Amino acid sequence: MNIENQNFLDSERWQGRAFFADWQATAAGVIDVTDPATGAVIASVGIGGAADMARAAVEARGAQKAWARTLPTDRARILSKAADLLGQNGAELIPWIMRESGSIYPKAAIEIEHGALFIRHAASLATAPMGKMIPTMDGRTNYAKRVPHGVVGVISPFNFPLVLSIRSIAAALAFGNSVVHKPDPRTPISGGIIIARIFEEAGLPRGVLQVVPGGAEAGEAMCTDPNIAMISFTGSARGGSKVAGLAGKHLKKVQLELGGKNSLIVLDDADLDIAASNSAWGAFLHQGQICMATGLILAHEKIADALTERLVAKASRLPAGDPSTNQVALGPIISDAQVATIQAIVDDAVSKGAGLLTGGTHDGRYYAATVLADVTPGMRAFDEEIFGPVACIATFKTEDEAIALTNGSDYGLAAGVISSNTARALRIADELDVGMVHVNDQTVNGGPFAPFGGPRKSGNGARIGGPADIEEFTTWKWISVKDAATPYPF
Repeated sequence: MNIENQNFLDSERWQGRAFFADWQATAAGVIDVTDPATGAVIASVGIGGAADMARAAVEARGAQKAWARTLPTDRARILSKAADLLGQNGAELIPWIMRESGSIYPKAAIEIEHGALFIRHAASLATAPMGKMIPTMDGRTNYAKRVPHGVVGVISPFNFPLVLSIRSIAAALAFGNSVVHKPDPRTPISGGIIIARIFEEAGLPRGVLQVVPGGAEAGEAMCTDPNIAMISFTGSARGGSKVAGLAGKHLKKVQLELGGKNSLIVLDDADLDIAASNSAWGAFLHQGQICMATGLILAHEKIADALTERLVAKASRLPAGDPSTNQVALGPIISDAQVATIQAIVDDAVSKGAGLLTGGTHDGRYYAATVLADVTPGMRAFDEEIFGPVACIATFKTEDEAIALTNGSDYGLAAGVISSNTARALRIADELDVGMVHVNDQTVNGGPFAPFGGPRKSGNGARIGGPADIEEFTTWKWISVKDAATPYPF
């Protein structure tokens, strides 16, 4: 099908297919792609199985050496052209993101804007210095340079399908890697087809990028394939643990960006109207289906009731429904199973003494913006990543208690601190054991220029973005040079 009568995406070339050296059928067959808001079929794509991933890995490895030898300026030029194409065709592509992932328009537009920024950042990395001279011990010349791994396997999720795919793909390509990409089978168009099309039109050599949607079988095949040197995975902690185990057995480099139970600490000197706005945005944006979502609002006991009252008022005014109407703040949850999980977590909290102040209900996949008060450790709502539009409010007496509650989480992705005293907020930020802290801001913050990631269940210590891309998508190679060979005692 063709949305809005615009034809950059050119669905005729990819319907029922995947992107190998070009658009071809997969051995595992075809799947329908449905709109989570309506259940309507919007397209079909080729689905990859183990044999398809093996084929893609072989083709990507065959293309990688020539791509690595391509001049960095030429790699940068192709990446920049891809960024241009993404931005220029945003009006056509945004509706696909909305219909496939349940996004409201502003969120889908952010994916286009940030996706292009990630590609432009990668283009700049292609021409960055990639080596250094090393001190000598015996007169020889020593230098080390960063070189590509070879084939990078990218596995991405459904929630921000374009951005969370392109940030790894573009960086890997910039340094001369080839890529085998497996987008989530629920969002294969915005997470894969769009990316394949912009690089196809930008002139990326055949075989350098392979895009094959798939499920668990395809992901496992990537993690064990001998032609794939590295796996870049974004998804749940459970999925990341499986990826790490499989890839580790095969001695692959693994970069994991996983979930978060992110605390927003609101101090007693905060502007409560602004704090409530930050809390609502962090908890409810994209139905809470964001790894950086504000999973726990830690409010000082002096201001907790007043903050809660303001947040309930905001939540009760946020309509949920079909994003295509452009009349809603919340779209659909991605699946019925996820709706059931959200409901079970809310019900668990209420059964253990939390106050359900608004929401807690759903109409099919449309889950109402929900506020839970008096959430405490031991409740699933306190401990677990919900991935739904549920604002969980807990209280603290002292700054040390707020720090301890944050650092006691199994996750460590992001946090926020809101205070009228920036120095006070920074003191707390320095004590938080998370990968990212945002002072006087909520927890949903990301972009191409900063290292992104966190410890514990939020990842494996790896980072992605900014200067971390060089560390992740290249490795060191040491070269020593003597003017002439010399004898040894043997």
